[in-house]
Amino acid sequence: MHQSATDPRPRVLHLTQSVEGGVARVVADLTRAQLAVGLRVTVACPDSGLSALLRRLGADVRHWHATRAPGPSLVGEVRRLARLLDDVRPDLVHAHSAKAGLAGRIAVRGSVPTVFQPHAWSFEAVTGPTAALALTWERFGARWAHRTVCVSEAERLRGLRAGIDARWAVVPNGIDTGRFRPAAGAVRASLGTDVDPAAPLVVCVARLCRQKGQDVLLAAWPAVTRRVPGARLVLVGDGPGRERLRGPQQVLFAGAVADPVPWYQAADLVVLPSRWEGMALAPLEAMACGRAVVTTDVDGARESLPPALVPHCLVPPEDPAALADAVTALLLDPRLRASLGHRGREHVLAAHDVRHAAEAMADVYRALLGTGIAAPAAPTEYRESIHS
Repeated sequence: MHQSATDPRPRVLHLTQSVEGGVARVVADLTRAQLAVGLRVTVACPDSGLSALLRRLGADVRHWHATRAPGPSLVGEVRRLARLLDDVRPDLVHAHSAKAGLAGRIAVRGSVPTVFQPHAWSFEAVTGPTAALALTWERFGARWAHRTVCVSEAERLRGLRAGIDARWAVVPNGIDTGRFRPAAGAVRASLGTDVDPAAPLVVCVARLCRQKGQDVLLAAWPAVTRRVPGARLVLVGDGPGRERLRGPQQVLFAGAVADPVPWYQAADLVVLPSRWEGMALAPLEAMACGRAVVTTDVDGARESLPPALVPHCLVPPEDPAALADAVTALLLDPRLRASLGHRGREHVLAAHDVRHAAEAMADVYRALLGTGIAAPAAPTEYRESIHS
């Protein structure tokens, strides 16, 4: 371990190429919690809204230019990380998601304690020969991670079934329940949309990409509006799938937003029709806001819901008819929606508060560093967020 002679506090280096969406929010929440307990935190990531936010939190932010997909640029990305490692001299490296996990483990090669957090497996995001290459890499790269941290037991089991021989830990995702909370009053009018305040409103908050399955939701939507006339759908977020997505008049593309909380609070129902996940943040955030959710039965979904919600809120992935049935049933039953929203909020408070996640990650670090790390304190109210 490389500890300063004048500052014995452990230094954690987070690596992330993802600078928006769920991975960015996890990095920001961990950084905030770790700074609060006195760790020295450095984050290497591309210049972005995330890097600006991390600087405001007090982290040491280093620019790391990296593309999202692996390719010829990987060699340069690994070299830049190697130079950065020599400069920062971290006591522990925490690499987030596929690209940083690939480049980071190659650059570090186990020379300091290394945590890899896939945030959903890379081989699920691709098909054919590319998927085979991704799986081969994950099997090989596991030797250079002292812990592979999954956000759900289902994600860990998927890795095991795929033949990844890792030293596992499971740390479920956590939500800042002070920020994600039920609205104190009406919020729909403040969003500046032409949505009728009385119209049934369905909201999907996610990056626009194949993983999140907005195309499946759009395919289901005509069946919903036939049974619930006047219902409106809002897709909140942006991404590479934007140009391929087309919706009827009842669908609003809101684009990326600075703060998704008002959209959750304004919704009658929140939907996330993902094709794969580790444990999605959006359903947890929606439940923290007291909203009923419909999500697909992918990794982490059952673990993120209280048992009472499963029959009403889970549908098979890539099944527009089942999705339409579940959405319609809840739009037509406001009392059930309210009950599910209340139970969901209680569940997130008990099982998915961000403080639980920060303390569980601190336990992982303690095991690797052999040093004391204070428990996280209750978070102060915090308003800044990462674009969806």
